Amino acid sequence: MLALYSLALLPSLVSAYSFSFASTPQQCKNLTIDIAGSGGQPPYNVVVIPFGASPLANNVEVRKIFQVNFTGDATSTSFQLKYPANSQFVAVVSDASGFGSGGTSVAAAVVSSDDSSCFDSTAGVAPLFDFSIVPNNQLVQCATTRIWWQPDNSSMPIDGTPQFHGVIPGGQSFEIPVGALSTVVGEGLGFNWTVPVRTGTTVLLLGGDDRGIGTAGSGFYIVSQGSNSCLNNSSPSSTPGSPAGGSYPTTTSGAGTGSSGGGSHTNVGAIVGGVIGGVVGALALALVLFFVRRRRVQKQAEKERPVDLLQDQDRESDDAHPPQYYEPEPFMVPDPTVASTAPSVSNFGGTAAGGLRPSADRRFSHVSGTTAEGSSAVGGLRLHTPTPDPSASGSTTTRKSPAPPTFRPVNIIQHDDAGPTDAPPEEPETIELPPAYTHIKRTELTPEPREPTPPPA
Repeated sequence: MLALYSLALLPSLVSAYSFSFASTPQQCKNLTIDIAGSGGQPPYNVVVIPFGASPLANNVEVRKIFQVNFTGDATSTSFQLKYPANSQFVAVVSDASGFGSGGTSVAAAVVSSDDSSCFDSTAGVAPLFDFSIVPNNQLVQCATTRIWWQPDNSSMPIDGTPQFHGVIPGGQSFEIPVGALSTVVGEGLGFNWTVPVRTGTTVLLLGGDDRGIGTAGSGFYIVSQGSNSCLNNSSPSSTPGSPAGGSYPTTTSGAGTGSSGGGSHTNVGAIVGGVIGGVVGALALALVLFFVRRRRVQKQAEKERPVDLLQDQDRESDDAHPPQYYEPEPFMVPDPTVASTAPSVSNFGGTAAGGLRPSADRRFSHVSGTTAEGSSAVGGLRLHTPTPDPSASGSTTTRKSPAPPTFRPVNIIQHDDAGPTDAPPEEPETIELPPAYTHIKRTELTPEPREPTPPPA
């Protein structure tokens, strides 16, 4: 187990010394770290940073960022690890030459023990002050990021000058140089920093002050794609390389991991939970769509199934034979009869004359040929069986001749129609005229004599 944890550490390939865990990290037990190599510059120190989500109920965070200083020129130190079981942490070892000069471990796991008295699982911790970055919650390769804080926050005051560090698990850790400070309305006091870290690298951004590294907590980031203008061979990455950073005063006071911090403190548990929830939701949605589509196809198939009115029964009992309605029946040649135009009509289900199947169509029969005696058929008689031609047979064997054809007399009666009836005679038209008075003679009237008019007096 010790060898496993030693291999889990990825120290710098060019550093003059390295470190390893001399004991297995256990809950509330002492953890020993040993320095290997003679190129280091005492005194040494180690910074322990929580990594990943809290394993406690309700995601209660009890882990703190803390720093342990080696005594004098000692190359080994032991301290109580106040982290719960199933949690993880990253260790960064430094000497007098600068931060991270001894390398940075990968995320180490804490195993369980019989001691849980070193922390309160119901009381979370908080940073001593808060910081944020712009753009929020992201670091972009070779892009400018503004790190800022509130200097006049009385509830979370800053002690001295803020300091910031970048920690890359399993890679190089470095100190972030504080540039020219400026105040931005709506943000606060801060400075601009160009991210010299390669794309895809996991970075823990630590904030601190004169009380120690990490007193402002930490933020979890994965560097996004950007330009390559600021990169070189010494640029920090997740692979072992040259250490970076410089010396600075430190203390042994602990600090929280920023569970109640601002925009720069990413909740890893929430991110993991969101990803898992999204995957589960996508799978559930895919299953729902699959069953809905399957049910729709089944309904469509039922609608398109033809309806068999004659034999609508369970298809499982189908023996692949046609129903009795479609069974073939032999055609029986009727007896010879005279050519007739009379239709053969019978009710459906009855029996027609001569044993034939019922039919509703007109059937006409007419046969012409020679009789067995060579005479032609006359009188509309139909031969029952034609006589075979002896010359058509190529065999010399004799065969029994069939019975001679017989004739059946048929009386034919043709009826005449009386024709259309005569129309009744039309009634003469009567025209009435007024009297002409031509029989009355005309009489002439004589005028009466007039008396003479007397002259005037």
